[in-house]
Amino acid sequence: MRFSSLPPRRAAARTEDSAVGGPTPAGRARVLFVCYGNACRSQMAEGFARAYHADVIDAESAGVSPLGFVPDETTASMLERDVSLKGHLSKGMDAFELRSFDVIVNMSGLPFPSSLSRAVTILEWNVDDPYLGNQRRYRKVRDDVEKRVAKLADSLRADGAV
Repeated sequence: MRFSSLPPRRAAARTEDSAVGGPTPAGRARVLFVCYGNACRSQMAEGFARAYHADVIDAESAGVSPLGFVPDETTASMLERDVSLKGHLSKGMDAFELRSFDVIVNMSGLPFPSSLSRAVTILEWNVDDPYLGNQRRYRKVRDDVEKRVAKLADSLRADGAV
């Protein structure tokens, strides 16, 4: 899957940092994964991006209405893929300067302002929310998120991000 509307990668490290995070090394896309509570889907996406695709993705995650914690089921399902979410916190979108990202992946089901889409590439992913579901549901969502993050990373590699 190629995303021809993805912006070209930045040639140099950023000089202004967002409220959370640091400078982005050249050649990596700054990607913000957003879901509703920043407790399941976006945490999974950030975890996969950092663990397996850090060559092309500088990942962060946030929630429209942060839950305030990462459920044990999210952490357990990710550990089954050898991805630790230790130290991950549920945080809101106000923790970031949204325009500092190259791509925002929206899994919240809520629309983003059109003014933001003129400054940042916004990808809409329809991913089920596993919150309060059983472990089988978390695994299904985790596997879906893992595939989508891998496709995004492959697209960035194909577009010459590395």
